[in-house]
Parts: sequence; structure tokens; C-alpha cells
Amino acid sequence: MDALHKILPTLYLLRGKRALGTLLNLKWWEMKQRIRVVSIIRKGDDILLMKRSQGRSEGPAWWELPTGKIQFGEQPEEAMTRSIFEYIGVDVQSLRLKDAVTFLAFAGSNELSNLYIVYEATIKDDVKIAPTERYSAYKYVKMGEINGLKLDEASLSVLELENGSAVTEGATPYREVANAATIYVDGSSHGNPGPSGIGYYIVGEDGQVIKRGGEFIGFATSRVAEYYALKEGCEQALELGLRSVRFVSDNLMMVNHMNGIYKVKNHDLMHIYDDIQNLLKNFEAVAFVHVKRELNTEADAEANLAVSRHFSRDVLE
Repeated sequence: MDALHKILPTLYLLRGKRALGTLLNLKWWEMKQRIRVVSIIRKGDDILLMKRSQGRSEGPAWWELPTGKIQFGEQPEEAMTRSIFEYIGVDVQSLRLKDAVTFLAFAGSNELSNLYIVYEATIKDDVKIAPTERYSAYKYVKMGEINGLKLDEASLSVLELENGSAVTEGATPYREVANAATIYVDGSSHGNPGPSGIGYYIVGEDGQVIKRGGEFIGFATSRVAEYYALKEGCEQALELGLRSVRFVSDNLMMVNHMNGIYKVKNHDLMHIYDDIQNLLKNFEAVAFVHVKRELNTEADAEANLAVSRHFSRDVLE
């Protein structure tokens, strides 16, 4: 019997007093916590974005709003003023508390509670910005020019709240998928390449299991099976009339492809990827979430069952 499933938020947003108060109701002491201060600095209609230094990371560099940690004994406004000076090398002329936002994001096997205290800061227009170790570059951009930049999730969502809508073309409108249906997908290849199956596990926004299933797809690699599983998940969602969906997979490469972090270069995947992109045009809002394998067991079981069922049928026949 399928039990009530715990809704997995990609990004659940709470604002203002709700952001500060609701943490108590969410058992914050059982969660990993992170508190940050973030500033919106304007020059006319432009907003200041900072490019993170990559350090040892080989991944793509991300842009973000000026962000800092609160050190022991600091008040949030003190932390914001210090962070702006330390990280971008300028003094703050004025600081105004703008918002408080809680991001409940899924990280590994834990819910990660992120409290972001948002300030609107002003600096001198003619001041020279001098990024330090944390940042490697900066730019002032208009909302309409953000498309194409790789913004970190928190900054993107703060800007969405500021703008009232998604700020980049094709970006995930996180508020719309915060409590949407969740579709877990997985592919299985016995031999890699070898006999392969795909599985899906669909949970409604109320936490109830809507549908689950799998299909044998023939001889394939595991990565091809993963993409066919996502394609099947899209098709199942559309058949069920779902228009706002979180797709959950334990394949990080595929999730990064779907989130636009990396481009698909493998020819075996290109046509499946294109099919998925065409299906996604029918949705109002989608998000792609990576989890560990042990958190995707239901879809994995369906994929393996599809392979076993296929060969069991052949034996019976």
C-alpha cells in the first residue's frame, strides 16, 4: 500500500514575518540551517550582480547578488555592511531592510533551511567596485538582460520576488512549482549497455501517489535510459493534465542538462533531449531536482521491474 508521500519542495518560499516565524513550525532544529544576508544595489534601473570566483571548482561560474554570512555577535545589518565592504570594496551609504525569505531546498538526504535577509543598499554612483577573493567580476544589468547569465538559485528567486515574475526566459518560476506535483524518474540498464527499463513515480501536490509504472525499452546504455525515463515522465504528466511539475532524478548530468548548466553534446542523447524540450513547451512551470539514489528508490524499482517483467513474459511464452 502506498503511504502518504512527503512533498519534496524544489524551493519553497516564505516571506516577511512568515519567513521568520514558520521555521518554528517546520522543526528547524532538525534541519541543516543557513542564514545569509543579501543586498540589492541599484544604479538607476540596473542591479549589481557579482560573479563568484570558481576556486577549486571545475563547474561554471555563477552570478549572484552581493551575499554574506552573519558572524558571531553581529546584527544582520552589520553583517551586510561588512560583507559589501569586504567582498566588493565599497562603503554603504544607506541600508534598508526589504524582505526576509526562507528557502526550503532539498539537499542530499536533508531539508536545508535557508533564511535570506534581503536589504536594499545604496553606494556612491561613481565609486570604483573592487571585487576580492569571493568574486572575480561584476556588472550592472537590467532585469531584461539577466537572461543568459547563470544565477544562483537564491539570487534568482529574490529577483523574481522583486520583479513579480520569472526574470529570465525559460527560467523556473519557483513559486509556481513550490507545491506542484513531483515526478520521480529513473532508468536502468542491465549491463550498460544491456537490457534496459524506465520507471516513474508520480506524487500529487497533496502528497498522494497518483500513478507509478515502468516500461522495457530494449538494449540501451544507462544514460539513454535515464533520458527516456524523463521523456516518459513528461508524457505521463501531460496525460494526467499536470501543468506544473517537479521532475526528480538521481542522474546529476541529466539534471544539469535540463537546468541549462551544461549543453548536451552526446549524439545518442540529442534527439531524446529535443523531444523532451518539445514536451516541456506544454507545461506552465517545471523544475528539475537532483537527489541521491537512495531517495529515488520507487522509480528505480519500477525500471528494474520492467526489465524483469519483460524476460519473465518471454520465458512464459
